[in-house]
Amino acid sequence: MALIKSVRGYNPEFGENCWLADNATIVGDVKMGKNCTVWFNAVVRADVNEIRIGNDTNIQDGAVIHCTYQKAGTYIGNNVSIAHNAIVHGCTIHDNVLIGMGAIVMDNAVIHSGAVIAAGAVVLGGTIVEANSIYAGMPAKKVKDIGPEMLEVIQRTARNYPMYADWFK
Repeated sequence: MALIKSVRGYNPEFGENCWLADNATIVGDVKMGKNCTVWFNAVVRADVNEIRIGNDTNIQDGAVIHCTYQKAGTYIGNNVSIAHNAIVHGCTIHDNVLIGMGAIVMDNAVIHSGAVIAAGAVVLGGTIVEANSIYAGMPAKKVKDIGPEMLEVIQRTARNYPMYADWFK
């Protein structure tokens, strides 16, 4: 069973049909929508600020979602995939976004809808990522616009994770 902890009087809240891996950790002021999945060794830690997660979002193995005390909460939209070992910290991620494996998104960055943050990219604090674009590198910069095919990949990835979670139920 996942480690779910209250902190400073805040209890994590989950929408219907969420799945949490046995060793996932969810702490504090977390509100998660429906059909979300939090995978093995992932940590969602809202001890110092709030974390809000929309519907149909997946937080994959080893990912860390955190925030900054009295400065930056973390806001994640619907149909978002946060890939293995990514770090999402004190930022805003809009709907239909893919954060690649090992990527880092820092405080006060805003990732607009339909964006892809490439594997290993570092999105510096305060960066505004354009909608329907791919950002890559250290620091992350726009490398190209994306079309309907990639938007379908983003949405399909988010749709598949509840199916994968069913395999473990």
